[in-house]
Amino acid sequence: MKTEVVFENKDIMVVYKPAGIATQTSKIGEKDVVSELKNYLKGGYVGLIHRLDQPVEGLLVFAKNSAAAAGLSKQVKAKSLEGDEACFSKDYLAVVLGEPSEAEGRLENMMVKTPDRMAKIVGDGENNPEAKKAVLKYQTVETIIKGEHKISLLRINLETGRFHQIRAQLANIGCPIIGDRKYGNAQSIKCADELRIRNVALCADRLSFVMPNAKNGEVCEYTHKPTGNLFSEFSKC
Repeated sequence: MKTEVVFENKDIMVVYKPAGIATQTSKIGEKDVVSELKNYLKGGYVGLIHRLDQPVEGLLVFAKNSAAAAGLSKQVKAKSLEGDEACFSKDYLAVVLGEPSEAEGRLENMMVKTPDRMAKIVGDGENNPEAKKAVLKYQTVETIIKGEHKISLLRINLETGRFHQIRAQLANIGCPIIGDRKYGNAQSIKCADELRIRNVALCADRLSFVMPNAKNGEVCEYTHKPTGNLFSEFSKC
């Protein structure tokens, strides 16, 4: 099984998805995380709560029964839990070309999902009823020179969960993620080719949520070090 089980109890499974495998797919003969977990549980219940893009690595939580699935899905949809604390939170590490003009900041854009499955930033979105607000916070962790390229490790926290949000928003500020051939530019693609990076250098390395059926509202946090080769180039990763 390519998927790594990080934590498991009677209600949930927290797993680490490697880059290159889909969370779930309808393609015949192609392995995905859901299929692997169903085999692991010998046909048991596997509730899909959220996804990661196929070329992205990171943590995912799955429910092992319908009650846990309902509870986790409610957290994903909820804006907050008692004040400003997020019910369901994902943090990411991304390796981008160059470095942002500001060491840290907040990106807010209006986005639409196009028919060809791309995220498109559409200005203020006033003339597009399908546009939705996408917001993230980033912090530059470290910048290094690799070959002829300057690359940076960023810490990303999502305030919204839009389709391809991180990939599109970072590309929009001139810092495409290395290995991202959908949203990258000629220089970032050249960098990926020279460094032999095949997948998107994006990792969901932190995941927190309220444990389903916990009487005391226990918030659990899980972390996992990125496994992609490019992340190991940074001393602070």
